Amino acid sequence: MNTRRSANVLLQGALLVAVTACGTRESVEPTAALETAVPEPTTAVNEGSADAALPSTPCNAFLENTTTDCTPDTAIVESNGLPATHNMMVGIVSWQQQVPLPQAYTGDNAWRIPLVPELSDDPISGRDDLFRGAIALAVNGVPIFNALNNRGDDAYLAGELDHWGGHTGRGDDYHYHIAPTHLQEEVGADQPIAFGLDGFPLYGLTEADGSPVVGLDAYNGHFDDDGSYHYHATETYPYINGGMRGVVDYRDGQVEPQPNAHPIRPAGEPLRGAEITAFSQTGPGAFSLQYTLDGGTYAVQYAIADGTYTFEFIDPSGQRTVETYTP
Repeated sequence: MNTRRSANVLLQGALLVAVTACGTRESVEPTAALETAVPEPTTAVNEGSADAALPSTPCNAFLENTTTDCTPDTAIVESNGLPATHNMMVGIVSWQQQVPLPQAYTGDNAWRIPLVPELSDDPISGRDDLFRGAIALAVNGVPIFNALNNRGDDAYLAGELDHWGGHTGRGDDYHYHIAPTHLQEEVGADQPIAFGLDGFPLYGLTEADGSPVVGLDAYNGHFDDDGSYHYHATETYPYINGGMRGVVDYRDGQVEPQPNAHPIRPAGEPLRGAEITAFSQTGPGAFSLQYTLDGGTYAVQYAIADGTYTFEFIDPSGQRTVETYTP
């Protein structure tokens, strides 16, 4: 048996981190009602791309909004968990009132990808396991979670995902639940769009030469002509790698080690009937999200400055409520 498992129960995970934060809440006098027109979303654009002249490994495949340092057996990838070349959140119709915040996936809390992956005699299926934490890392530094959410439901079919296949978890951490195939436009069809945390690459919907993908196993993987194993994206479940076909350390429902998100406020509750219609970055460390509910337009405007997180909630009448958190 190749898969290294531990019976130790960890109390930390990307979605189950205890939060210690000081929060304050105050009401502000109403101002003018929100404009009903939805502004065009904006996002910072990063011009980085993978070096197609080199073999695709975790040491050279990640984009320039990340930092990669390789040891003889591990690629250590740092990121803030936010995409640099696409917007977020728009299109979600099942929302838990979380918003994307930059994460400190750096130093000891960075991503670690094996450089010499090994096939396991005891692979782990995502159908009935791996409901905590990430199972892969996209080449733009955004983690990819199981296609099934922590309730075992298909997150895509449940309407929980935005137009790019992502959403934010209970720690305000942005991540994908389906393959970010849009990244092929940046890296090319012959390059990986992600790497499983077991080290095997995840390619898009076609083979490198554009031919159809055939013969995938239950983990959305197969061998190429050189005998190398890799995963593929699919348009139907499991969308991404359907689990861990390679050797990993597994503890209490997730692959270890992996970075933790660090929530700064209590987790939200589902807001039935809400649909996110716009999201934009309005300045350095400042963001705006708009959603509709029962015919009205609401907004969440938030900013990070000097270690303080300020959230302003605006209802259709212009009534504003402010919350501040200092981790």
